[in-house]
Amino acid sequence: MSIAARAERAPTRLPARTVARYAAGSLGTGGFATLPGLVLAYFLTDNLGVAAILAGTIVTLAKIWDVVIDPVIGAWSDRSLIRTGSRKRFMLIGAFTLPVFFALTFAVPPVFGPVAGVICVLIAFLATATAFSLFQVPYIALPAELTSSYDERTRLLSWRVIALTVTILLFGGGGPELRRLTGDPVTGYLVMGIVAGVVIGVGMLIAARTADDAVAAPAAVEHVGIRAQYAAGFAAVRRSQPFRALLGTYLLQALATGTMLAGAQYVATWVMRSESAVTLLFVALVAPAVIATPVWERVSRRIGKERAFRIASLMFLVASASIVLALWAPGSWIYLSVAVAGIAYAGMQALPMAMLPDVISHDERDSGPGHAGTFTGMWTASETVGFALGTTIVSVVLAITGYVSRTAGDATALAQPASAVAGIVVIFSIVPATLMLLSLFTLARYGLRRGDIDGETPSHAERVP
Repeated sequence: MSIAARAERAPTRLPARTVARYAAGSLGTGGFATLPGLVLAYFLTDNLGVAAILAGTIVTLAKIWDVVIDPVIGAWSDRSLIRTGSRKRFMLIGAFTLPVFFALTFAVPPVFGPVAGVICVLIAFLATATAFSLFQVPYIALPAELTSSYDERTRLLSWRVIALTVTILLFGGGGPELRRLTGDPVTGYLVMGIVAGVVIGVGMLIAARTADDAVAAPAAVEHVGIRAQYAAGFAAVRRSQPFRALLGTYLLQALATGTMLAGAQYVATWVMRSESAVTLLFVALVAPAVIATPVWERVSRRIGKERAFRIASLMFLVASASIVLALWAPGSWIYLSVAVAGIAYAGMQALPMAMLPDVISHDERDSGPGHAGTFTGMWTASETVGFALGTTIVSVVLAITGYVSRTAGDATALAQPASAVAGIVVIFSIVPATLMLLSLFTLARYGLRRGDIDGETPSHAERVP
């Protein structure tokens, strides 16, 4: 490599304003991932009286829609970057439309009945998911275009995860509190939807400004059809072994955390015997995570992102598996296990998100630039599948174990059968622990190291068949 090329390649430190604006996007991504995953299934089963299996189906259908459109939005985002020099347009559309659709999702009253309620929620949530994808796909593509530095990407994503953990606390703890603010579940859910939607939209608008700092792609683009856009996404998966390993790991872990998230409100209500305990669960999860995120950044600088990621995954596995003891001795000790999971969760969020731009840069060496949106489209589709199937697992287990649905204000359903309570514990412990174990096998196939990104050493990934 020539001296001039080295100078051009040399990474610079990202301005603090860029890091801060990008981190603000976690108000959008964290808010949308947390609150619907936490309360939407519960809203359907315990407010609209929808059967558990149908509630899970509704959430899953909306997420499947995300999977369908994310690769397409990724390709559109790449073309927009090439034509205009920015991915900002899609991010702004998502930011302005999501608050409206998010509020409408929780505006459906029980008087509509389960059938009409399900239809209204499905339509509103499909529109919300579309708006979110318009923001999320280009947002995740930005780190690869903001800096070429292995460590600067870790710094950028670490601050984003600090904001993300605070957002999880804000929405996971504050959302249910807003729901109880009016003393009436119907108006409470509406207030929650309006306030949360506005906060999510504001975070998206701030983060959209980060797109102005990204490096533009080459000035040529080929317009292709939808089939070719999907083909490009699967081609990226086939040609990049590091991406396959990281994507498979992230999918399994999204499924694990999505299952726990969807089950948290049920654990609070029927295992810990307090609907408001969900707030304390999120405090236990997030407070340690806020402190742990900078620690994971330092650990990754010392031993590498992939090794730190493996340690975080093992910690989460042990913490979630320990909660199975609640089958015999439920109690406040569960908060301790959740706190350990929170420490691990900080690493599980920051590290793979910092590894994804490395994968994109690695692919650009052979395939050329301009494919970041394709990668992130597949990435967000994978995340969506994980969270969708997490809710599906919860609904299936609840249905099998005999969970009793109820409508708002129904005082007749005051208890659940022991089998349903046991199923809730399994949802919150054994299922995520098993998925985390499987994710360690896919993570073992990830081969990129610091020298592959900042140096010229042939990557370990290239030597893995």
